[in-house]
Amino acid sequence: MSLSGKFVDSIERVGWNKRVSVTVGNSSVLTCPPKSNRTMVTWKISPRVGGPCTLGYRTDQNKTDRTNCSDSMNWKFRPDQDPALEIRQVEIAHEGNYICEVVSTEGNFHTTYHLTVLVPPRLTLYCDDHGNPVCEAVAGKPAARISWVLESSFTPREEGHDNGTVTVVSKFTAYSSNVTNTTCFVSHPAGNQSNSIVCRPSENSFILHASIILCFLSVFTFMAVIYYFKLHGSRYSRQKACRDDTMEVEPYTTYVQKENIIYNSVSDLTVGQSLPQGLSSAT
Repeated sequence: MSLSGKFVDSIERVGWNKRVSVTVGNSSVLTCPPKSNRTMVTWKISPRVGGPCTLGYRTDQNKTDRTNCSDSMNWKFRPDQDPALEIRQVEIAHEGNYICEVVSTEGNFHTTYHLTVLVPPRLTLYCDDHGNPVCEAVAGKPAARISWVLESSFTPREEGHDNGTVTVVSKFTAYSSNVTNTTCFVSHPAGNQSNSIVCRPSENSFILHASIILCFLSVFTFMAVIYYFKLHGSRYSRQKACRDDTMEVEPYTTYVQKENIIYNSVSDLTVGQSLPQGLSSAT
């Protein structure tokens, strides 16, 4: 059994089953079991998108037949000589199962192909608003893998599309602020790609960081002022309370002192009047 490697990117043979990977836009040729004395050959195609189709050939009538097959799928050569199937300009819609059934005098034989269509991603590399490099592997199938040549901490983000392709986005975060030139490397079964870029911190990023620092300092200053007035306000309240207590005690003390003076004066006067003539109170 032979297979034209010029049209097929890779093949993995598993018994009578084969896995074929083809890059979108290329052509692929699938062959049937190489049996002699073929009496009938039938291709049964079940694409992932759209309905099934068949291509058939009968040797006794030298007649071909096709049902629901697009113009992009046809016999590669004359089916009486080589019943290989050719898929021209492979698209994602061609992905699916392809079965070739051969009826010969030796018996019935078949080969099944599982066709996978590869879509190389479009590499996009740019600097975001903060001066960080961002690498995108756009609309690849399967999803690409992104890595950076320099050491980085990054978490890729994937976004699936309706046609089965996937966009992978990775933002570069350098461990050192001195790093300016960065290289993005995209790995994919359809081929690897790389690109480099130089990003510098933008003015908006500087203004944002400065604003954050000023805001933090303002909040810190405001809290310090509140604490200062709260602390000194408490001391002032205690001092005022002490003065109020003193003012309340002083009138009472003055009153008691006056009462004592009056009392002493009256006592001296009373004692002087009670003594006999010729005697005076001792001082």
